Amino acid sequence: MLTVPALCWLCRMPLAVSRWGICSCCYTALPAPPSCCPVCGLPAVVTTLPCGRCLRKSPPWQRLLYVTDYCPPLSTLVQGLKFYRQTALAQPLARLILLRVRQAQQELALPLPDLIISVPLHRRRAWRRGFNQSALLAKPLARWLGCRYEARALKRVRNTPVQHHLSARLRKKNLRAAFRLELPVRDLHIVIVDDVVTTGSTVGEIAKLLHRHGAATVQVWCLCRTL
Repeated sequence: MLTVPALCWLCRMPLAVSRWGICSCCYTALPAPPSCCPVCGLPAVVTTLPCGRCLRKSPPWQRLLYVTDYCPPLSTLVQGLKFYRQTALAQPLARLILLRVRQAQQELALPLPDLIISVPLHRRRAWRRGFNQSALLAKPLARWLGCRYEARALKRVRNTPVQHHLSARLRKKNLRAAFRLELPVRDLHIVIVDDVVTTGSTVGEIAKLLHRHGAATVQVWCLCRTL
């Protein structure tokens, strides 16, 4: 019986390692993230120190790490996972975050967390979608890095409107008191995993909640940062 080789999600060429999902040629061809601030992730001249925006008003997390801007071809894969139920994309996309983390470990001495958590969906939205795309990214990432992962660390207690239809001001208002912490986090170094960070309202609200309960540091890891 012939075995059909796994194909790269981008170029559709056979893969040497099927579970990678994206071949090395397509990976190296992904748009490189611009020179950016290590805290907010927005474009900046200096990549080792907080930018002027963060010095004036620092976000509620300590570091933001992402693979690239929200643009093709990665944005197409994110949409395939999130809106078209292509859950087989989760592990290849999580691997892209892993490669970015490994790079930051070498270049920036990025510390690994005590705990990895994912941005939760409200139970109604999770039931309709059938999965949480952020959890599908976080779980293999934690396993590969040897970190603790807690799927139920956070609960979304309000079924808020979809964020991408709202302005930045309304996004913040939309998320007030939307999350509840379900386990102790005092003195822990924590990473929040999400697929896309746009204004940072969602991960920012979670980071504030974690800090209010005594978290030592909070990082945000995602596939795309909308620039």
